[in-house]
Order: sequence, then C-alpha cells, then structure tokens
Amino acid sequence: MAKRALCVGINQFAHLPMASWLNGCVNDANDMAAMLRKRGFGSRAVTVLVDAQATKAAVMAELTKLVQTAKEGDTIVFSFSSHGTQVPDTDGDGGAPEPDGADEAFACYDMAQAGDQWDPATVIVDDELRVLFSSLPKGVVMEAYLDTCHSGTGLKAEDLLSGRRPRFVPPPTIKGMRTLDAAATKTSTIELVKDIPVGGRPVLFAGCRSNQTSADATFDGRASGAFTYFFLKALADNPTGTRADLHKTLTKGLVGGGFTQRPTLEGPPKAKKVTIGAPW
Repeated sequence: MAKRALCVGINQFAHLPMASWLNGCVNDANDMAAMLRKRGFGSRAVTVLVDAQATKAAVMAELTKLVQTAKEGDTIVFSFSSHGTQVPDTDGDGGAPEPDGADEAFACYDMAQAGDQWDPATVIVDDELRVLFSSLPKGVVMEAYLDTCHSGTGLKAEDLLSGRRPRFVPPPTIKGMRTLDAAATKTSTIELVKDIPVGGRPVLFAGCRSNQTSADATFDGRASGAFTYFFLKALADNPTGTRADLHKTLTKGLVGGGFTQRPTLEGPPKAKKVTIGAPW
C-alpha cells in the first residue's frame, strides 16, 4: 500500500505583474509536504513543485501519474496553493454548452492571456480535474487541498486588511470580465467531485466557499495561506481527529483570526468520520 503526494505552491508568475504575485504559496507546499512526511509518506514519495517548476504541463503530468498509477489500498494527496480564477464554461459540465457560464480554474506559473480570457493551456480547469479524478480506482484514498479563491461573481473581499491579499485574479480584460459577470456563477468546489462514483471519489478540502476569497496572509512574520495555516494547526493539535473535526477546528481558527472565508469539506459522509489518510 503506497503513499504518494504532489504539493504545489506558486508565488511568482511568468506573465503576471509583481503586484499580482503572492507570498505564502511556496511555504504552503513545503509545509504540507513536511506534514505528510511526518505522517508516513517517504521523502521520495512526496513531489513538491514551486514557482517556475509548476507549469500546467508539469503539474498535470505529475498529478496524472499520481492518479493513474494508484492501486487499491494506496493513499494519494494533492495540495495546490495559488491564484484561482474563472474561464468561460464551454461544455456545460457534460451537458449543453453554457457560453455565459463559468468554470473554476487554477493558475499555474505560466498563466497567460489568450484573447479576452486566460489561455486554457496555462490554467487547470475544474472539469479537467473532475475527469482525472473520476479515473481513480476503487479503494484508493485520495485527498485534495485547494488553497485558492473560487469565484469572481459576488466575490467577497472583506479580508483585505494589511498583510492580506486574495488568491484570485479576474479575467485579463474588461470584455472577459463582462462575459463572466453575466453569469449567475454556478462554479463550486462541489463540481470537482459531484459526479464521481463513490468508490473512487476523492475527499476535497477547499480554502473558501465559491463566492469568497482565500487569504494570502502573514502569521508571526511568516507568509502562508490562511486555510493551510489553520488546517495544519488543527491537525497538529489533534493528529487523530476526524476530517469533520479538523474542518470544524480550522473554521473556528479562521473566524478567530478575523478571516471571513469559510473552508469547505466535500466527500462521502463516511470519509468525514475518520481521520485524514484513512480509508472509509
């Protein structure tokens, strides 16, 4: 029974101005990797991609290998800290196209503009992750941790205090923003797991609800994602706590820290009743 993981953190972006760069994502990736090693993942079993290493091609290649080589009884983990954004929904999530809709997307190092929108070859779209996750073999424990923002429509930015910034970048042009603003944004982290059979369904922790920002913040002089910081703190305080327990504790931590983001936990009910890494 193998344990393997991919931890990604992107502070700097090849084609975004420095004003849009982040501070805590690389620390998030390294901190998640350190936590996993303490919980029985071998050093060589944890791949960390940061900044220029984390192009879309590189991230998807590593993640695809992680999923496609998994066997029953294995545990695999994917953590991703970066900007979130949106792109037009072109396939209707399996149904008729909805050109005024939007899909969640996650910014890679090479994020670049194509026309009025972000180039899909440089961002990871939620549909791509759902298709990949749906190929998980039955009996594989998979956990995904997304410390990004998930929506542009109705975006809540109350967390923008000194030392904090949202992990969200809007479409690159005014025309592109208007295209997405026309939608009653349907995107949600639930989209990543809703149609996947229970046997291979991953557990998904996300840093905020679909209309909120995930904060890039500073704690005791060190940059981190607020979600990642309070998740790891909750786990350190209660190493055997259930996923539901950890979700409750990290939510309290965010509230206590004055953050308005509310983390989400998606997955089968049985999965929420056992600790991280445990089968259900």
